Amino acid sequence: MSLLSHDDIARLHVASLELLATVGVKVDHPEVYQRLLDAGAETVGDSVTVRIPRALVERSVESAPRNIRLADRCGRVTSVGADGGTVFWGGNAMYMARGRERFEMTSVDLAEVTRVNHALPNVHGMLGGSLADYPPIVRDFVGFRVMAENSSKHIRPVIFSSDGPVAIIEMAEALAEAPLGERPIVSFGYSIVSPFHWSRTALDLFLRTSGRGIPMMVNSEPLAGGTAPITLAGLLAQANAEALTGIVILQVLEPGRPSVFNLGFAHMLDMRSALATSGAVQDGLIAAAGAEIARYHGLPSASWISSDNPICDAQSALEKALTAMLHARAGVNIIWGVGQLETELTLSLEQAVIDDEMASQLLRAQRGIEVNDETIALDVIREGIAGGDFIGHDHTLAHYREERIAGELTAPQRRNDWLAAGGLDLVERAAKKVQEILARPCEPQVTPEQSARLREIEAKWLARLA
Repeated sequence: MSLLSHDDIARLHVASLELLATVGVKVDHPEVYQRLLDAGAETVGDSVTVRIPRALVERSVESAPRNIRLADRCGRVTSVGADGGTVFWGGNAMYMARGRERFEMTSVDLAEVTRVNHALPNVHGMLGGSLADYPPIVRDFVGFRVMAENSSKHIRPVIFSSDGPVAIIEMAEALAEAPLGERPIVSFGYSIVSPFHWSRTALDLFLRTSGRGIPMMVNSEPLAGGTAPITLAGLLAQANAEALTGIVILQVLEPGRPSVFNLGFAHMLDMRSALATSGAVQDGLIAAAGAEIARYHGLPSASWISSDNPICDAQSALEKALTAMLHARAGVNIIWGVGQLETELTLSLEQAVIDDEMASQLLRAQRGIEVNDETIALDVIREGIAGGDFIGHDHTLAHYREERIAGELTAPQRRNDWLAAGGLDLVERAAKKVQEILARPCEPQVTPEQSARLREIEAKWLARLA
């Protein structure tokens, strides 16, 4: 399924290049500003804004790898990018949903979120959050420590300060068995301030993590009708230009750095409520188009799935299923938002369990239908006709698991069996699974020595910053 033709994307890209060459981008960092000028960007005379010529854009895009590698701490390395592949990550939030109420997220909540996501087979990466029990300036590296102690999966911390990434790299190197560029157990990312403004914190992140080959995600998340044109084509032209500025900066600072081109965090402003939407069909369209534009550039893509609903219920399941199908069918490489609700403000453990099952179905849908002699199975059909059924055939046994992804929450049941099991609806079944996961003994994901080292690094940075 394609939303945009090659000519459509080329036309959007030409518009983006014109914006970069005439309007430019604000760069709130003297060193990065000068590095861009040295690389061929043009000043407008205000010591902040640079115009980026087409040749510098093309050179930077060509420098960035087509695919990125993401590692966990169990030795698994996954490659995703312009050549294909999709992974699902958790979400980051300020609040936790518990029933119809929400509460500020704490480090205890993040530990529970991480434990649940660690148990979900289709969640491949962990996301940090805003921890209300710590000052904002230290929430990034404290969050990294909490996630590392509760999961061995890939970690993508949320950055709150210019020093946070330095502390996180120190922690990650204490856990890593290989250089972070060789086996990236951590990755980073940041968003441009739309329209066309890179903040000091973002640029410090880009600069202070350069030189190690650590993947970096560049996010453009304009608001259609608020910080970008209301039309989706206009939003995409602006978002493409904004994300390209991030790719240029990353490649100027570290040629060949693995970079993710992300237009999938964009939203539309709902004029009735003055809220950004995240679970409406246009959000899925933007994310899908963003993946197509990323492939046009030969770069990995990302997106975010959420619901506008504040609680886990039928509406959140409907919105996430409809939009996530657009993301997955478009081949987005990194899909954030497992467990996400309330336009990305809130996380729900029950929603995470439901989303994990949804992810398994979407990944199966991505595989499509394989057609070859083995799957057409002419001899099997003949034998089945002769024998009267296919249930006991070796071919059925050999292929059933790969063809039928059986969901734990949505597995078919006879009515009497469903009633005998309590007659629970989807959210109730998800809540039961969450309880079962959290009731298991908490298995340490770091050695005692690693835990001590993480806390030593954390204490040093807490004393320095907070």
